[in-house]
Amino acid sequence: MTPSPIRQWWVLSVRVIAPSVRNGELLMAMSLSAVFTVSLYLPLKKLMAAFVHGSYAQYLVPVIALLAVYFSAMSAALRSSTDTISGINRRFGSMPIAPMTPVAARMSGNLYRCATALATAILCGYLIGFRFYRGAEYTIGFCLLVMLIGFTLCFVGDLIGMVSKNPEAMTFILVLPAVILVMVSVGLQPADQFPRWLQPFVRNQPTSQFLYARSAYRNW
Repeated sequence: MTPSPIRQWWVLSVRVIAPSVRNGELLMAMSLSAVFTVSLYLPLKKLMAAFVHGSYAQYLVPVIALLAVYFSAMSAALRSSTDTISGINRRFGSMPIAPMTPVAARMSGNLYRCATALATAILCGYLIGFRFYRGAEYTIGFCLLVMLIGFTLCFVGDLIGMVSKNPEAMTFILVLPAVILVMVSVGLQPADQFPRWLQPFVRNQPTSQFLYARSAYRNW
């Protein structure tokens, strides 16, 4: 009897998700959203008041959500790399499991962490004054776009992890682009506050483009 691919996916998804609840990985995803909110909003809200139209919370929360899903992608890379090093992927390859089923299961766990991190980011945003003003369809669109970005980042992280031979190094490999692309973006301040020679990069780099896309779903 051929095993059901759906049942295999479910069992492998539980294998990924259940340990993240027990070992604190899920709690860490939630905590990071709170840490980003406190560490960015409190020191910058008065400094940025003269440069940002309206509430700085409205301006800042999208980049906090992006940071939350980015760090979920880092966890995806670490999980994938660990499975590769420990031989789990090789073992799955010798079993009657479709090649993409383990990947789909890992992505399910990654999306679970992304959704948790996003929900925490929005909750923290509400505590500092962020609001959705443009109706349910815009709120849903905002969340779907963030999740799509999270899915893309997690999938890339999973691919990187599959070819990595050092799980511990994944954090250092991935954290540097995150810091650079967030700090040098329109997520923390408008592009015209950067040096003139840097503004073209600030406006056109991927993080800023993601934030411009999400600005359609928020009220300034």
